[in-house]
Amino acid sequence: MVSCWMHSTTRTKAVSIKAIHTGDARVSSVMKIFAANPMATPEYDRWRSQSVNDNIPITSLRNAQPIEEHLRVVPSELEIIKQDFAKRSSELGKKIEQLEEEKMKLGLDVDIHKLEAQKLRKGKNKAEKYLDSLKTDYKKLHMSIRTAGLGKTSEQWRQEIKEEKTRADQWEKKFQDARVREDVLKKSLLESQNEKERLRGRVGELEKSLHLHRSHNSVIELRASQNKIEELKGRMEELETALRDSKIGVELLEANNEQLKE
Repeated sequence: MVSCWMHSTTRTKAVSIKAIHTGDARVSSVMKIFAANPMATPEYDRWRSQSVNDNIPITSLRNAQPIEEHLRVVPSELEIIKQDFAKRSSELGKKIEQLEEEKMKLGLDVDIHKLEAQKLRKGKNKAEKYLDSLKTDYKKLHMSIRTAGLGKTSEQWRQEIKEEKTRADQWEKKFQDARVREDVLKKSLLESQNEKERLRGRVGELEKSLHLHRSHNSVIELRASQNKIEELKGRMEELETALRDSKIGVELLEANNEQLKE
């Protein structure tokens, strides 16, 4: 009985609040009647619970969105393009810096290549002098054979001359091989220098292109420049491979020169 009375009192307060906010005269009158008779029957209470005016919707807290979601500012398409351009421009700047570092390293490799070529030329000159000395000795020996027998038989002299001639032919062949390798190395060095100059020009063009991109705010041209940089980077890697191959050739040639000295 007490529970029924408390429930009726609570519903009376709810109806009073609704009547105050909506200004419904009928609800207000019903509230007054119900307040005058709080000991209403259960049938009347069920009728009131099924009444349309009492079905007050309650906001679901589960589906409620925080106010930050309603106040969140959606960036415009122009802002998105600007942010994307700034990001790509920064990436392009970093790639150009990396390309400059690689270009400096390439310049150092070319300088080392020149030093190795100079060493190779010195070794070749030394080999030429040694070959000339051998030829002179051979001529002297040949003349001495003609003038005096030196205690050897003709067959022994012919065998010794044959051996000396074989050695001279071997030295001549090694000298020719060294000259061919030197020519190949010079050609490779010239191609590397030309490629370096071409890459330097391309870097300058890309830097100008980056400046134009920043001026015109063009996303499409920026992507094209990035592709060009990737292509240029691939070409530089190919050039580095060619330089390494040339370096290996120089090392082999120096080793051959050392053997020639021995």
